[in-house]
Amino acid sequence: MAQGSGRKPLVADKRYSAGGRKAPARKPARKKKPKGKGLFGFLFGGGKKQKPQPTRRKTSTAKPAARKTAPRKSVKRKPKGFFGHFHAAFFGLIRWIFGLFWLVTWRVGMVVGLLVGLAVGYQYLRLPELETLLDGRARGSVTMLDRNSEVFAWRGDQFGGVVTTQTVSPHLKNAIVATEDKRFFGHFGISPRGVASAVRINLREGRGPLSGHGGSTITQQTAKLLCLGVVYDADVWGSEKAYEADCRQGSLWRKITEAIFAVAMEVKYSKDEILTIYMNRAFLGAGARGFEAASQRYFGKSAAEVNPAEAAMLAGLLKAPTRYAPTNNLQRSQDRAQVIVGLMKDQGYLTAAQAQDARDNPAQLSEAAAARAGGYFADWVMDKIPSFFGDQTTEDVIIRTTLDQRLQTAAEEAMAYIFENKVRKGSKAQAAIVVMSADGAVRAMVGGRETRVSGVFNRASQARRQTGSAFKPFVYATALELGYSPLDTVLDAEYCLDIAGSGQWCPKNYTHKFYGEVTLARALRDSLNIPAVKISEAVGRDLVRRVAGEFGLTSELADGPALALGASESTLIEMTGAYAGILNGGSSVTPYGLVELQLMGDDEPMIGISGGMGERVIQASAAQQLTWMMEKVVSEGTGARAQLQGWQVAGKTGTTQAARDAWFVGFTAEYVAGVWMGYDDNTPLSGVTGGGLPAEIWRETMIRVHYGLAPVALPMQAPTPIAVPQPNTDRRRRNSGNNVGQDIGQAVDGFLKELFGN
Repeated sequence: MAQGSGRKPLVADKRYSAGGRKAPARKPARKKKPKGKGLFGFLFGGGKKQKPQPTRRKTSTAKPAARKTAPRKSVKRKPKGFFGHFHAAFFGLIRWIFGLFWLVTWRVGMVVGLLVGLAVGYQYLRLPELETLLDGRARGSVTMLDRNSEVFAWRGDQFGGVVTTQTVSPHLKNAIVATEDKRFFGHFGISPRGVASAVRINLREGRGPLSGHGGSTITQQTAKLLCLGVVYDADVWGSEKAYEADCRQGSLWRKITEAIFAVAMEVKYSKDEILTIYMNRAFLGAGARGFEAASQRYFGKSAAEVNPAEAAMLAGLLKAPTRYAPTNNLQRSQDRAQVIVGLMKDQGYLTAAQAQDARDNPAQLSEAAAARAGGYFADWVMDKIPSFFGDQTTEDVIIRTTLDQRLQTAAEEAMAYIFENKVRKGSKAQAAIVVMSADGAVRAMVGGRETRVSGVFNRASQARRQTGSAFKPFVYATALELGYSPLDTVLDAEYCLDIAGSGQWCPKNYTHKFYGEVTLARALRDSLNIPAVKISEAVGRDLVRRVAGEFGLTSELADGPALALGASESTLIEMTGAYAGILNGGSSVTPYGLVELQLMGDDEPMIGISGGMGERVIQASAAQQLTWMMEKVVSEGTGARAQLQGWQVAGKTGTTQAARDAWFVGFTAEYVAGVWMGYDDNTPLSGVTGGGLPAEIWRETMIRVHYGLAPVALPMQAPTPIAVPQPNTDRRRRNSGNNVGQDIGQAVDGFLKELFGN
């Protein structure tokens, strides 16, 4: 640079001057910012802050020398511009939002976690000991045994006894886990994967996320079975159905509470204990609670004995107990079991050979299970016992009954045969059958065309219908008791009576013909109406009503002369019981089905036989003569279609006005059976009389009932031929027409004294 410019020459700063003078202080170096961690590091990273490293001054032993320092070039930064500022501001905002979100989330998470922990702890403290959770029924059960002490029906919630994971068949335990929760032994009570999968499936199928598939673990299902610890209270819920409906609700809050309860159970109980509770409380269709009850009900064996096919069928019931119950649809239940077998194989619980054997030999129902719930007979017995031992029982009750399952099957098959082969297609006509012994013990009962049902209208015991000519034997029973003979005659001719308030009434025969002077035996054989009315009027309607009532026809009987023609109503079981009184020699009968009722575990019965033979109504000789007359009805008269090869049969047809009801009731020396046929709405039958289809149903039933039995003669007595009486002597046995019964004198007085006392 030229001298004289007025400026000092530029020289490098000397770190050390010759004279020891300190160099001017340098500005401290700008601290380097640590490298950024990015968004993930900002949100989730932490760690220790990097300490700034102190600036170390370099020392040198070299002698100071003049050094030229290159002039520092000034770096011009380009202005960021609008987009640069926007970019920086945008990502800064994002970082701030995520930072705030993280700040709030982890704090809320801590609060929620604390609350969940407290909730789990609360539920944990409320959980009782294991033993109290195994039988969760709010009511007891009724088990019915037939006359051979074999189970044929159940009512209420059946509990077969406590089972554990150690006592049941390993196949059953494995089938349950494979079907309901394959991760059961690995999760902590809830399965997020299962819930997510269920939500995805529900949405894909067009349902709400919580509707349909629930993704519940076995632990959660057990929590639901326990109703989250809420115990049934009849005063609160009104009915067990309402209580269970509340337990099954699927709201979001309920799901959350259920999950908390499930986690508490996982803390309180072991996996095997949770599975034990589940196996004992699960409902498995047909009133079975728990796998022991279900195994006994469907297979007649313990849950410890079931094979892979049976285990798969039982486990398959968990999805929909009523739909897949083998008593409702065996094929559907077997198809479901095939799916379970496949799951067990895929998860290693069955070998390929075991799985194939289970597919080739599907589970089959036991005989008792195939009979379902006892049908009409079981319903009738339940109606006859006190409710606190029946449908409202809180105890487990055992009832021994009179049912003979062989005879029940006979009646059901006979009904099906006639309606399939003799009744026009599409007919809505109904029928009912009762079979009993002479002492009133009911052996079979069919209350309608649908035989494998329960809890429906029972036409055998509940339908009160006019009896028609099936009532006539009780008119003749009264006359025979008063001393009439089956060979006494009565004039079958036009006959009219004046009915107070109704005018003149003239009965007609079914054929609209008159047959002149006929014996009582022929009048009954051909079911003539005019002679029956004349005999009833001669012996007195009050006596006829009294005899019929004592034989068991307890319904209100008609007051007018139409009483003799069956204008009164009765049930089939009452009519059959009344005919049983004729067979047994003239003693009254109360039909019964209960032999003994006792509580499970007790040795002494609480209730004994509920019916049977009562007091004598007519003399044995009168009953035997009436049997002789009724045998003619079948062998020679209107009941010919009821004949049984090799057997003597006594019975009576009955057809009401306009053929709204058709009856045939009869007996052999072994059994009494009654058949009714008609429409539920009283529509007239088309071309049907008591001697037609009802007699054929009766015959088909009794053929099966008597199969394998040696014929036995009826206890009947043929009348002694009547000698021709001398003029002006006792005319009682030769009266006929309107004069019949005018001179019965002492016989009537004696009968009245016997019935009503002096």
